[in-house]
Amino acid sequence: MDQFLHIIISPLCHSSYSSNCIFQVNLNEICELYGSSLSLDAVEESRRCLGLEASAAVCLKAARIVILLIDDGINLDQKLDIKWHERLVPTVGRILQVEHVAENILEKGSNGKSWTLSSFMETFTKELKSEGDKVVAFKSIIAHRSGLAINTKVTQKEAEEGLNDILCAGKPVRISNKNFSDYIFMHALEVAQNFNLPMQIDTSLEEKDLDLRPGNPLNLCNLLEDKRFTKNRLVLLHASFPFLKEASYLASVYPQVYLDFGLRIPKPNFHGLVSSVKEILDLVPINKVMINSSGIAFAERFYLGAKKAREVVFNVLLDACFHDDLSITEAIAIVKAIFAENAKQFYKLDASSRYSDVEPQSLSYHFKKEDLNGPLTDVTAVRIIWLDFSAQHRCRVVPQHRYYSSVKKHGVGLTVECMRLSSISDELCKEHSLPYSGEVRVVPDLSTKCKIPWARNQEMVLADMLTESGKAWQYCPRDVLRIFTKILEDEFGLVMNVGIEVEFHLFKSVLKDGKETWTRMDKTSYCSTTSIDVASLVLQEIVAFLHSFNILVEQLHSEAGKGQFEIVLGYIDCGRAANNLIITHEVIKGIARKHGLLASFTPRYHTNNVHPGSCTDFNDDDFGSGSHVHISLFKNGENVFMESGEANRYGMSVIGESFMAGILDHLRSLCVFTMPISNSYDRSMYKGRNSSFICWGVESKELPVRACCPPGVSNGVISNFEMKIFDGCANPHLGLASIIIAGMDGMRRKLPIPRPVEPHSYDFDWNNEDIKLPWSLRDAIINMDSDKWFNDMLGEEFICTRGGVVGEELRHDFCVGDEKYKHIMFNY
Repeated sequence: MDQFLHIIISPLCHSSYSSNCIFQVNLNEICELYGSSLSLDAVEESRRCLGLEASAAVCLKAARIVILLIDDGINLDQKLDIKWHERLVPTVGRILQVEHVAENILEKGSNGKSWTLSSFMETFTKELKSEGDKVVAFKSIIAHRSGLAINTKVTQKEAEEGLNDILCAGKPVRISNKNFSDYIFMHALEVAQNFNLPMQIDTSLEEKDLDLRPGNPLNLCNLLEDKRFTKNRLVLLHASFPFLKEASYLASVYPQVYLDFGLRIPKPNFHGLVSSVKEILDLVPINKVMINSSGIAFAERFYLGAKKAREVVFNVLLDACFHDDLSITEAIAIVKAIFAENAKQFYKLDASSRYSDVEPQSLSYHFKKEDLNGPLTDVTAVRIIWLDFSAQHRCRVVPQHRYYSSVKKHGVGLTVECMRLSSISDELCKEHSLPYSGEVRVVPDLSTKCKIPWARNQEMVLADMLTESGKAWQYCPRDVLRIFTKILEDEFGLVMNVGIEVEFHLFKSVLKDGKETWTRMDKTSYCSTTSIDVASLVLQEIVAFLHSFNILVEQLHSEAGKGQFEIVLGYIDCGRAANNLIITHEVIKGIARKHGLLASFTPRYHTNNVHPGSCTDFNDDDFGSGSHVHISLFKNGENVFMESGEANRYGMSVIGESFMAGILDHLRSLCVFTMPISNSYDRSMYKGRNSSFICWGVESKELPVRACCPPGVSNGVISNFEMKIFDGCANPHLGLASIIIAGMDGMRRKLPIPRPVEPHSYDFDWNNEDIKLPWSLRDAIINMDSDKWFNDMLGEEFICTRGGVVGEELRHDFCVGDEKYKHIMFNY
C-alpha cells in the first residue's frame, strides 16, 4: 500500500508510518470524523462500537460519495457483495477486470480437456458477454503485467503459444505473457465496444513486478490509431503517474482517451498533488478529466481520498481565480465536471449530480483528550464569529493549530459584557441585568465551519455562547432561537421555514475635494439589465460562493435604489436560514472588498451619510435596504400554512391564521428585534403611509405583512406571508425567535385574524396610536417593556439588557445629532 493512504488497517496497529507527518495528519482527520481522541486505539474503538456497516456509512456520507464503482477482481481476504454496498450509497456499479476473468477460467480447467486458444476464447467471450449488461465498465491491468505497447497485429499462433506458456507455469494462473495478454485485451475491447462499455486501464504502482517503462502511455499510440478501436472509450487510472504529461498528451490528442486522477500515488506532499492536478488541468480538456477517491477495502480510505481530492482541486482553482485565469462560475463548473458530470457521462450512469448533504456523525461517548501534533490542511487561522443584539458581526481569530487542539472543543473566553455593547458607538450600556465580571465560552458550531473564499488560508465558523459550566448562556442569540424552535415543534408539531430577501447597496470609493468619499456604484433603475452588467463580476462571485456553501440563491436583481441589489435565498428551516443569512452577509461584504467596493446593509442610506432634516430632504433614489422574511409552517414535511380542504375566508389554514394573528398582535414589540437601530425606522417611516400601520393584505407590497400566493400555488390559496419590518441590522436568530414567540401566542389563544386591508380604499386613522407601528426605536422598546407575553417568554433580565442597549444607542444619537449616521454604512 502506498504512503499516502496507508493509515487504516484492521485490526489497527502502529506501523513505521506512525512517525510520518502525513500519517499523523490523516489520523487526525479520521479522529475528527469519529469524534474520538487522537490515537489509533481510539479509532479502533470507534469502529468497533459503531460496527462495520455504521462506520462505513459515516465515512461515505461524510465524503458525500453518491456513486461507488467496485472492481470485483481485487484480491482481498474478505469481500462484501454489491447488495450490501447499495445500503450505503445511492448508486453502486461493478467493474469487470478482464485478466481476472481469464485467470478464473484457466484455474477452473476445461473439464479434463486441454485448453486450446479457440476453446478458451469461446469461453472467455461467453463470460464477458454474460456480464456485459451487469457491469458499468471493463478494466485491465495489462499496464503492469506486460506493458502498454500493445501488438495490434499479434497472430493467433503467437497467442496460442503464449497460452501454452501460461499453462506450463502451473497454478496459481497468472497472465503475464505479452502476446496472450495483448490478444485477450483487444478482444475485450471489441466486446466492450459492442456493449458500449468503457475500458479502465490501471496504472497504479502497487504490483511488485511493475516495470514503469513499458507502462508509459505513449506506447498506446498504435492501438489508439487502429481503426478497430477508435470508438472505444479508455480511461487511464491515476493519470498514468509518473507519466502525467504523456497521459495528458494522449487525452488532448485522441478523442477516446480520458484521465482519472486518483490520489493513490506515491506523492504524499500536498503541494506536489496540487502541482500534478494543475499540470493535468492545463493540458487536458476539462470534459475528459475525472477524479476519484481511490478508496479500497476500508471506508476510511474513501473518506480521506475524497476529502484530499477536494482540497487539492480547491487550491488549484482558487489560485486560478485569484490570478483571473478563471471566474468563480467557471471554477464551480469545473468542480462539477471532474467530480461528477464527466464520470456520469463516461460510465453512462443515471445518478443525481448533487452530493448528499450529510454531516459527519460523531460518537456519543467521550475519549481521553490528546494533543494535536500537526495541521490538517493549509488553513492557518480560523475566525470564530458571533453576533450581538444589533447584529454586529464580531469575531476572534485563532491559529489553526490552537483551534484544533483546544478551541474547537472548549471555545475561547469572552467577557459577559460583550452583550452590553451598542451597535454604533461600542459603548457599554448602563442599564442591564448582566454581572459586572465573568466570562462566557464562545464555542464553534462545527456544522457551520467553511473556508473563506476571499481570505486565503482562513476558515470561519459560527459560535454558540456557553457558560463556564458548559451550559447554554441565556443571552446566546443562537440558543434563544433553538429553544423556541423546539417549543414550536414539541407543542404544535410545527417547523417554521423561512426564505429571505437580502437587500444591499454597493458603493465605490471616489476622491472629492481631495478626500475619499463613497458613491453608489450604479445609478440605473429597478431591475435594470445595465445594473447587472456593471456589477456582474461581483454578483457572479457572490452567487457562486453561496452555492458552494450550499446556500441556495433563487434569484437576484437590481433594486429601486441606485446601486442597490437584492438576492433571494431559498426556503429552509429557520435555524439554518439564520446561519445562512450571517454567512451571506459575510460573503457579500468580503467579495465586495475584494473588488474594492463597499457593501452595506444599512436600512436607510443618506447622501453623505447625514440624516436629512425632513421627509422632503430624501431623494427618490434614497431607498432603504431590508431583509424581508417569507414565513410558512410545515408539519411532517407538508406546508400547513395554506388551506387544505377546510372552509376558509382567506386561503390560509386555521393554524396559519392564528400564527399570523399572533404576529400582528405583537408587531410593535417585534420591532425591537427585527428593526433594532434608529436608522431602521427611517426606512419604514418614509417607505409609505400604509406601511406604518398594523395591518395585512393579500399580495399588497405596501403593507408591513403581506399574504403571498406565488406562481405554482392555486389561485386564492396563501402559501406563506412576508414580513417587511425586518432589516439587515437584525440579529437573525433573535428576529426569527421573536416571530415564533408572537406566532405561538396567537396559536395558544386561537386568535382570529383581522380582515385584510385594501391599501387604496382603507381609511387609515393617523390619530389611533393603537394601530400604528412604532415611529422610533424608543417607541418600540416602550411597547416591548409592556408586552407581558414577551417578558414571560424571554425573561425580564433578557428584556432589561436589550432595553439597556437601546437606551445607550438613543443616548448616542442625541449626543452626536445629525452626524449619527456618519459611520453606520461601514458598520452594516
